[in-house]
Amino acid sequence: MDPDAVAKAFVEHYYTTFDSNRAGLANLYQESSMLTFEGQNTQGCQSIVAKLTSLPFQQCQHAITTVDCQPSGPAGGMIVFVSGNLQLTGEQHALKFSQMFHLMPTPQGSFYVLNDIFRLNYA
Repeated sequence: MDPDAVAKAFVEHYYTTFDSNRAGLANLYQESSMLTFEGQNTQGCQSIVAKLTSLPFQQCQHAITTVDCQPSGPAGGMIVFVSGNLQLTGEQHALKFSQMFHLMPTPQGSFYVLNDIFRLNYA
């Protein structure tokens, strides 16, 4: 397993799904998962999806600039750090963002998001 390839595939899947069908992200989270979105903590799959689907914009487009990853712990986890631009429909300028995912392996051989931290980067 190439961690960089896994991270790149995860990031592509996550943001494609976020931009087209945020509710479809539910299968990436579990009840132990935690999201910190702009300083607000949310735990559990249903609560996280509710938070993401209730954001005050309906459509957006992520443009990824960087993806960095590191192996994490003896359980085969992975830290993925993403930076990029977020274009909201109707807005002239894109917003810069950073997001960190702590991915953990599942018994089925895939990964789920244990921790997810999102921040807009203001100039």
